[in-house]
Amino acid sequence: MRQTFMANESNIERKWYVIDAAGQTLGRLSTEVATILRGKHKATYTPHADCGDYVIIVNAGGIELSGNKAADKVYYKHTGHPGGIKEITAGELREKNPTRLLEKAIRGMLPKTTLGTAQAKKLFVYAEDTHPHAAQQPENYELRG
Repeated sequence: MRQTFMANESNIERKWYVIDAAGQTLGRLSTEVATILRGKHKATYTPHADCGDYVIIVNAGGIELSGNKAADKVYYKHTGHPGGIKEITAGELREKNPTRLLEKAIRGMLPKTTLGTAQAKKLFVYAEDTHPHAAQQPENYELRG
């Protein structure tokens, strides 16, 4: 009888990938990155273990938004004080802080647990085309589609 493989910290092999976000659509890029961070692209995927890879996203400022999302999609936050709701459109957020736009989209696709928090820590987003992770020898990742 064969036993089902269960990944754990001792037998997980992690890779580093670089993805160029210039000209990519926000949602399509985010779903693929979330899949890589969770480890669902591997045959050894285990739902309760953090078996995903590290992802470096460069050129976050060049991300595309389809349709009228730049004007219509709104992000809200609350200060905790009465009347303290703040809102910013996706287009304004892309201009002000393009890394946060990608981080919010990808983080929303990860589990809302401690496992999801650990997976989100393996994401590095940079607005420009340079990154300080050359020592990890990251591979270029070709997006599907």
